[in-house]
Amino acid sequence: MRLIRIPAFLHDVFGEKQSGWSILAILLFGGILTTAIYCVFPELTHRLPIWRSALAFLFIFDIFSGCIANFTASTSNFYAARRTNRIVFISVHVHIIAIALLLNSDIGYSLMVWAYTIVGSFIINALIGRQSQRFVAGLLLSIGLGFIPLLPGITPYMLIICELFMLKVLFSFAVDHYNGVKHNAGEEA
Repeated sequence: MRLIRIPAFLHDVFGEKQSGWSILAILLFGGILTTAIYCVFPELTHRLPIWRSALAFLFIFDIFSGCIANFTASTSNFYAARRTNRIVFISVHVHIIAIALLLNSDIGYSLMVWAYTIVGSFIINALIGRQSQRFVAGLLLSIGLGFIPLLPGITPYMLIICELFMLKVLFSFAVDHYNGVKHNAGEEA
């Protein structure tokens, strides 16, 4: 499939060139799962102002979509070529804390997940170019995914959001999945 040239203001999201199928998959995954969270857990927005609910769902959509976008060669390679952008991307990811504050839910757990994810991401980022990077990333992700469900009383929707936040930043983003290798047109699935 032909690659679509992405406008410069969206390079941080999709990279420089992305297939239409990848863009569709990213947006559908984010949209469908965000909608499912709202439909299954409508109580999470009860008594909240509309602006707080809308902002929370925008951040949730960003986390869910980013899980998939960061696995694409285009996005991975865009950041592999820009070390400073990688550090900034990791540093500004406070989405999980913002969601917890906006929804007034599991704030303490969200802080713990955020801290673990960010520290782990910096460790993994420091291993770029080393053979051990994927192993360490997989180990840290597995530890996090194994322990988050053990947090007493975590709400089911925050469990999903926390785990996908960790997947997005700690593994999907922090790992250089393609070793910065540029793919030929049509190879992005």
